[in-house]
Amino acid sequence: MSGVIPQSWDWLTDGAHWSGADGFPHRLAEQLGYTALTVSIATAIALPIGLWIGHTGRLRGVAVVVTGSLRALPTLGVLTFMVLWRGIGLTPAVVALVVLAIPPLLAGAYAGLESVDRQTINAARAMGMTEWQVLGTVEIPLALPLIIGGIRSAVLQVVATATVAAYIGLGGLGRYLFDGIAVRDYPQMVAGSVVVVLLALILDAAFAATQRVAQNAAAPQ
Repeated sequence: MSGVIPQSWDWLTDGAHWSGADGFPHRLAEQLGYTALTVSIATAIALPIGLWIGHTGRLRGVAVVVTGSLRALPTLGVLTFMVLWRGIGLTPAVVALVVLAIPPLLAGAYAGLESVDRQTINAARAMGMTEWQVLGTVEIPLALPLIIGGIRSAVLQVVATATVAAYIGLGGLGRYLFDGIAVRDYPQMVAGSVVVVLLALILDAAFAATQRVAQNAAAPQ
């Protein structure tokens, strides 16, 4: 195994693996595409529900149970079920990843609104603001750091787990893992894993910076 590391480096730095349909740029674009599509769909579902729960305080217990249940579902199991139901294609992979992304997005939204000082909200209402105005101009701006934190968690989970798309013949960085397993090409597998880890770290750093900016903006002056 000691020779796998230098062999993986050679595989990773080989110019032949940085061009064409099987090259890292193309596979990286596919991985980011799956991630962006999945998180966009999950955000459109989870964010409005989470904001409504956080603003009204209703069904919070149900939301906790639902998010806990969704977290417990194995992504590969959901993917396999969707393939058996819908057949091979992008839809099963996206559905499986959306199920993975919803819990942190939902939790970040309602927890963010719950963290807003109730006195601030009551003062806004006393000034004659409507509920929509309270939500849009008071609660969401103050809750934005936690909301972004939920998005950050969802993106990191999805970008790492989107490798399972290759399990059903799709693209992405998972191709290096599953193709490597098929022929016992360990350098290819290690190189693919390293790229996934680096991508996750870069995205994490970007969202961490965004979260700090939101925190500074929400901090009392």
